[in-house]
Amino acid sequence: MDDVLRFALLGLGLGALYALTAHGIVLVYRGSGVLNLAHGAIGMAGAYVQWELSARHGVPYWPAAACGVLASALLGVLTHLLVLRPLRRASTLARLVGTLAVFIVLTAVAVKRYGDSLQLVPSKLPTRLLSIAGATVSEDRVLLLGIAVAVTVVLHLLYKRTLFGLGTTAVAENEGAAASLGWSPDVIATGNWALGSALAGLTGILIVPVIGLSVTGLTTLLLSALAAALVGRFSSFPVTLAGGLAIGIVQSELTRFGSDVTGLASSVPFLFIALVLVARGRALPLRGTFLDRLPALGTGKVRPVPLAVAVVVGLGLVSVSTPLWADAITNTLVLSLIILSIVVVTGYAGQVSLAAYALAGTGAFIAGHAAADWGWPFELALLAGVLGTVPIGLLFALPAVRTRGVNLAIITLGLGTTLEAMVFQNTALSTTPGSDGIAVGHRTLFGISISGVDHPQRYAALVLVLFVAAALVVANVRRSRTGRRLIAVRANERAAAALGIDVRAAKLYAFGLSAAIAALAGVLTGFRSTSVVFTDFASFDSITALGLAVIGGAGFLVGPLFGATFAAGTVGARFGDLVLPGLSEWMPLIGGVILVLTLVGNQDGIGKEVGRQAAGVRRRLSSKRDHLAVVRTAEAATPDVPRASPLPCTCGT
Repeated sequence: MDDVLRFALLGLGLGALYALTAHGIVLVYRGSGVLNLAHGAIGMAGAYVQWELSARHGVPYWPAAACGVLASALLGVLTHLLVLRPLRRASTLARLVGTLAVFIVLTAVAVKRYGDSLQLVPSKLPTRLLSIAGATVSEDRVLLLGIAVAVTVVLHLLYKRTLFGLGTTAVAENEGAAASLGWSPDVIATGNWALGSALAGLTGILIVPVIGLSVTGLTTLLLSALAAALVGRFSSFPVTLAGGLAIGIVQSELTRFGSDVTGLASSVPFLFIALVLVARGRALPLRGTFLDRLPALGTGKVRPVPLAVAVVVGLGLVSVSTPLWADAITNTLVLSLIILSIVVVTGYAGQVSLAAYALAGTGAFIAGHAAADWGWPFELALLAGVLGTVPIGLLFALPAVRTRGVNLAIITLGLGTTLEAMVFQNTALSTTPGSDGIAVGHRTLFGISISGVDHPQRYAALVLVLFVAAALVVANVRRSRTGRRLIAVRANERAAAALGIDVRAAKLYAFGLSAAIAALAGVLTGFRSTSVVFTDFASFDSITALGLAVIGGAGFLVGPLFGATFAAGTVGARFGDLVLPGLSEWMPLIGGVILVLTLVGNQDGIGKEVGRQAAGVRRRLSSKRDHLAVVRTAEAATPDVPRASPLPCTCGT
């Protein structure tokens, strides 16, 4: 019994930090109508500023902490002014991806400067042991709880009793009416971004002594904070505090059983998210969602001759490439498959899913065990991985029946993170004896060795052929009756249902096809070496994949190829190294900056612009051909006129 109480008290301290982070998310949402998925990254930046000033430059702890909080507040203001304000008339997807772009940029900068190793940071709060009801707990956990309660009370009074709080409520209800009364929505949003981001920095600084200082650890704190904010309906600070404390207590209690059920404690935020969202069954009412401009879509038409030429040229380049370039081509095409799965579920069906890498890892997991445990050949293992992932994709789709928009993004990210924690990071399931992963050995295809280690060119050629096949399947779906149904659901679910379209079936189909394509990418990623290693399938990489999909064009078949070139290890990175050695190390940051510029300048991505240019070239060529045809027709219709014979010359006669 003493252990139960002790772990509950420890969980109160952790839950208090979750609640503080969630308060910052609530502040930003109430002030600007934006769900800030970069909140954890902004807090991470503040924690690193404090640590660098204190540990490397000798600044006293508390002045350094104040600088860290101010740095986070400044980042929040810049995020609003430079990224979100230009997107205030954009679609919900564009605004969501705008915060993801900030997440990508901040994490890329932090990894480049500090790496992703864990730093142990001592706590400046008193750690004297206290005895409460017979249970022993450190004093800092009690102080963290007190800080969270005090901040909750202050925020509750601020937004209930002050003009700033009343103005925030007015802007949240109706921006136009609030502006007519003299409230500037932009000023209100800026103030809330500053205050919410400052809370993110404060939380990051306070939680570092508990969980350690690392880029990954602080950014994944977002999921727990989102769960607490959802409990509070993104509006109530006291209920948000209660939700954060509940999550912390449940997680702390489950750590006692961590050796029996791997990943169970870290899955608690997802369980809260799932229960809240599915129980409510409606999307978070983001402002302007009924007037959103949806991303543009391609036609899905395939021109056989240019495609055949492109495939032949691609296979020729692969055959003459060096192993390094063959690996870069493989990386580009595999990532393109991941992005293609996002085109199906997000571009065509309008469902914002952040589960691409979780589904890819599932395909690799199933195929790896089929090859390692049952001795299946590569062909059957690949088929098993693809088909076996489809039911998992349908499970991911079940929340889409009752939720949509950013809510669906949250729940799919949570489900993917849970799958990663309980399966991919569980060494009992994801490794074989004597290997870092699932040992699959050197694989063959119909008796021909296709090992990515021994024959990288052959493996790249195989990936190219499979990518073209998957793209043709998606193109056929786009032009088919099913594709038109998906687009109708994307445009307006109620109108689609009124026309007799089964909205649930359409969503399930989109998630199932997307899961199959992602699984194909996962199998090809895992089998390129002799072991399937699951560090390649981090759930939060799905955020980057969605950003790359937007860069390329989330509704265009050529978009995945363009988007994938901005990732590390791809053809784009190799070309970058040729132009400027070492540029590939900056590719994550370059990709994040390009994503921001794409959202501000051209939300439909590179794919639409390329399609427009190609259509212009075809029109010009067609007009020239038509002109030549008219000229030839006119010449053919003109009767032959015999030439007059020249008159005899009579000069000088």
